[in-house]
Amino acid sequence: MAVSIGLRVSPEFPAILGRIDALGEVLEADADAAEERGRLTEDVARALLGAGVVRAALPQSLGGYEFSPCQLIETVERVSYHDAAAGWTMMALQLMTGTTAAYLDPVAAADLFPDVAGGDHALLAGHGTRPGRAVPVEGGYLVSGRWQFASGMAHATHIHSAIQVEGTGELRVLAMPKAQVELVDNWDVLGLRATHSIDYHCADVLVPATHTYVATTTNPANGGAIYRLGLVNMSAIGHTGWALGVGRRLLDELKWVAAAKSGTRNAAVDTAQFHAEYASAEARLRSARAWAMEVWRGIEETLAAGELTSSEQDTLLRLALNHATWTVQDVGQTVHRWAGTAAIRRGPMDRFLRDLGTGTQHITSSPPVLQNCGKWLSGAQPQAHWEFLDLTP
Repeated sequence: MAVSIGLRVSPEFPAILGRIDALGEVLEADADAAEERGRLTEDVARALLGAGVVRAALPQSLGGYEFSPCQLIETVERVSYHDAAAGWTMMALQLMTGTTAAYLDPVAAADLFPDVAGGDHALLAGHGTRPGRAVPVEGGYLVSGRWQFASGMAHATHIHSAIQVEGTGELRVLAMPKAQVELVDNWDVLGLRATHSIDYHCADVLVPATHTYVATTTNPANGGAIYRLGLVNMSAIGHTGWALGVGRRLLDELKWVAAAKSGTRNAAVDTAQFHAEYASAEARLRSARAWAMEVWRGIEETLAAGELTSSEQDTLLRLALNHATWTVQDVGQTVHRWAGTAAIRRGPMDRFLRDLGTGTQHITSSPPVLQNCGKWLSGAQPQAHWEFLDLTP
């Protein structure tokens, strides 16, 4: 097995941020067309992949950059600042592809990731909850199921899906060619329209056992310590970065609107109340970001020491994500209130506000997760541990 116990902090990080920023104008110029199509344009998707955004999450042992958690947060944050839908799409492809590469055994890794450095590798999209059925057969499983919210599917080559093994109840995750499922083009929403988060289904498709892994694993077959976080903890990395990038962009958009309106007759942005609320929003966003990064720096120290995260850390990473998400939602309300009609006309502010409204509905920032965080932190269930997004006694 190509496993390293150390936490990698990639020297490629500054260069990739620079390449993302260099694509900023292209991302923004193509955003309206992407909304109309319901997916990123091929030029944008190709450019972001070429910049190394997905490779950042792939194991170094397979040719990836294997960023640290904090580096991945900032990578998604930077893409999302330029375009929320592009950030969400790349976050999904990054998570599904990176974890698949880390947890599948060498047979599947050789099949799906033959030349990561050269750009020859699978791209995975799909859904990890509401598992399908897996009937054990010789060499693998007959898989049937219906899944939703396959963000980034337009650009994927393979499917990532949760399955439950009939007879044992074991939860596993599979990787299968996209051609083996039926896609349902039903992503008709107000926000994150360009993420192509469609449904898909299949019936009695044979998936080799080599192309599945135990959903709760924290033992990577490839790569270093970051993959000891497990699939669900790693999902919090990208979602945290996404929220922070969107929040930063919305406050900057409001600043630009204020500069344009200042000095005009009865300009609300010239009032002391606006200045106070802008300052408060700035403080909330910066505080949420600082705390999230503090939580993840602590987790990085734990991983670098060769240890698994504690129940407290598992709780705090979920709480930091929830706090960042809903802080940014509050910031968005401030932006909407003070931007006036600039917030309702077609343009970046309108699009980011709609994308934010959809992104906040993701299960990782749902009320039950927040309630479970409170159960653990308040001492109501001190011996409990996390299984996916549930707190188990």
